[in-house]
Amino acid sequence: MAGPILHVLDHSIPLHSGYAFRTRAILEHQRALGWQTVHVTGPKQGRVNALVEDADGLRFHRTQALDPRVARLPLLGHMALVRALAARVQQVAREVRPALIHAHSPSLNALAALSAGRNLGLPVVYEVRAFWEDAAVDHGTTTEGSLRYRISRALETHALRRASAVTTICEGLRSDIAGRGIDASRITVIPNAVDTAAFSGGALRDETLARRLGIAGKRVLGFIGSFYAYEGLHVLLAALPMMLRADPAVRVLLVGGGEQEKALRAQARMLGVEGCVVFTGRVPHGEVTKYYDLVDVLVYPRLKMRLTDLVTPSKPLEAMAQGRILAASDVGGHRELIEDGRTGVLFEAGCPNALAHSVSRLLASPERWPDLREQARRFVERERTWSASVARYRDVYRSLAGEAFA
Repeated sequence: MAGPILHVLDHSIPLHSGYAFRTRAILEHQRALGWQTVHVTGPKQGRVNALVEDADGLRFHRTQALDPRVARLPLLGHMALVRALAARVQQVAREVRPALIHAHSPSLNALAALSAGRNLGLPVVYEVRAFWEDAAVDHGTTTEGSLRYRISRALETHALRRASAVTTICEGLRSDIAGRGIDASRITVIPNAVDTAAFSGGALRDETLARRLGIAGKRVLGFIGSFYAYEGLHVLLAALPMMLRADPAVRVLLVGGGEQEKALRAQARMLGVEGCVVFTGRVPHGEVTKYYDLVDVLVYPRLKMRLTDLVTPSKPLEAMAQGRILAASDVGGHRELIEDGRTGVLFEAGCPNALAHSVSRLLASPERWPDLREQARRFVERERTWSASVARYRDVYRSLAGEAFA
């Protein structure tokens, strides 16, 4: 039996994020295949009480957080993070003797893993979930083409060229990576997926919850996730007055939270629709299916930019598995998941009029819903289960560490 897979992570559970939940799914399904896994998180996990921590049946080796004064320093803070994480990876690797190192985005994790792998003589897989520089543009910490953007992009390409193998989450990212001169034969897509057993395919509405939220008997449009600027939730609110004129029973249910919540609440007040928008705050992950079942149409109005054109989100897959109706903007990441008119509907990104038109047509055509739900659920069951997705790692690992991963 080969040694374990040593995963190098930005952060993990018990923190809640799409990144942490994807990681947990990967680790659980790799273990179901009989593979041993060991997990190291970097300083971005934050302050930790112990260097080893258990969460949801998984053990994580933590790296101490950086001194905030150092972490804030341009470039020097990044170098300090790489050094600290590389040292921790080497320390853990000497204890567990892994067969290989598997680093997950961002590129600083890959640089730390490559440093450790070089010193220990171990192959390194680098998994790209998004490009750090594009996320920074959305967060407003840099602009496309700036010096920081170009440096971040160069670091990413440097890591990709030196990794023993590259995995990524979707075809959009695969194409961009190949466009950087990376041999396509070294790139494997391990797509986002869902655990279909955790989603009922559509259960009865929890009417008690609906009454508590003030949406009983209403036509509910919903979004479940983090309120980042690129999600375009302001476009959904801008479209709401138009949809209310067509159907006064329409309500918007926003489940989650994030950096845009304050601005969205202010926008709802400015538009005079605050009584038609319900903010639930964040809900426990185990209860999220109850909220899916309150929604008639899930709306994903992502804005068009490099990040959303290249990266596929995971939330629409959850909605499909739960048997919900989807309406989404026509960015590349959505087009990779949703077939317009078959598994959901697409509308022009950034256009409130297009959103209002598409969603109002859906609400007025309930006879279409059963087929849309069935086709969406079939797509997930056929192509986007975690067991099928994680099995794709087998060939990657086997090429680097032998038949132990057969």
